[in-house]
Amino acid sequence: MWRELAPLGRHPDSGGYRRYAWTSADTDCRTWFRAQAEARGLTLETDRNGNQWAWLGDPLAGDAVVTGSHLDSVPDGGAFDGPLGVVSSFAALDELRGRGVEFTRPLAITNFGDEEGARFGLACVGSRLAAGQLTAEAAHRLRDGDGVTLPQAMEAAGYDPDAIGPDPERLARIGAFVELHVEQGRALDLTGDPVGIASAIWPHGRWRFDFRGEANHAGTTRLADRRDPMLTYAETVLAARREAELAGALATFGKIAVEPNGVNAIPSLVRGWLDSRAADQDTLDTVVTGIERAAREHAERAGIDLDVVRESFTPVVEFQHALRDELGTILKGAATRGDGRAAPVLGTGAGHDAGILSASAPTAMLFVRNPTGISHSPAEHAAEDDCVAGVIALADVLEGLACR
Repeated sequence: MWRELAPLGRHPDSGGYRRYAWTSADTDCRTWFRAQAEARGLTLETDRNGNQWAWLGDPLAGDAVVTGSHLDSVPDGGAFDGPLGVVSSFAALDELRGRGVEFTRPLAITNFGDEEGARFGLACVGSRLAAGQLTAEAAHRLRDGDGVTLPQAMEAAGYDPDAIGPDPERLARIGAFVELHVEQGRALDLTGDPVGIASAIWPHGRWRFDFRGEANHAGTTRLADRRDPMLTYAETVLAARREAELAGALATFGKIAVEPNGVNAIPSLVRGWLDSRAADQDTLDTVVTGIERAAREHAERAGIDLDVVRESFTPVVEFQHALRDELGTILKGAATRGDGRAAPVLGTGAGHDAGILSASAPTAMLFVRNPTGISHSPAEHAAEDDCVAGVIALADVLEGLACR
């Protein structure tokens, strides 16, 4: 499976993946998912929001155990973020069939669409729509960097954008959702464990900072006469680092757009996107407020106009304790066949579809060790032995939840 999926959407120069929503690479990944479902005799459904569901058992029976993740990527992303969860889900089903277990609840494997938000700037679009956390009207207003709207992109890919919206009936069928994901950090590497259980997802959001100055000639305009928004933007980037360090949080300006974007032109507009995350809401509020305050102070001194817009936000997600504890009990029991160690429980600053679905159904997550902690990069990696351990852990969990 991994060898078949690996070439899809991979850029020949960077070696990273560009699997953006509703592009040809996304279509190729969906086709791969369909082939895996058909090869196992699963019933494939594509819901109104473009999310794929591969069912074993009656999809309408309810109380289903669902697993899976996503196949799209960030710009030049790694091979494991998302796809490891999907591949491991199919492999876990193969493992369970090899054990000869009897399923007592329906099982589904999912591929949620546009989880990364790389094209339209909003993460987890597919699961947000299904959960009613993103309205169809708001989704229709989303545009990519080339001005293509979400409806236009969906139509070009052969989907009906007028059908998107909340899907409570489908989500009501889920009795438990378990997402396996490569860890985006080094906690497991430091503890020496191949697999861990998620405790919570930190609150996080994205803010757009628009710095407006005055375009002018770079070679003839005195420094004293300039209204250069790039300088204010640079001061804000440094302020973000300081505020995050003081609070023990995270803050990153990772995307920028400049107008008129000429080498010999002083910019008229610098637009930067802030991603900030923290272990709790109060800390996150403190960090973002401090960054905006510093930005406005620098802007006022330099004669720069500033607008700040919160583009997305996800509050803290505490995974359901009962399901989380049940996973721990299952894996501890399975560990008695090995070294007897319980799986560690750890938090994460990364958002996931499991976090979005947590408001609609009991959800949990498993993490697979990432020895370098690098993610959203071609250097993202997990060792094959650890990936296999993840499959076995997921199979143990699915057996405990869905089988006799």
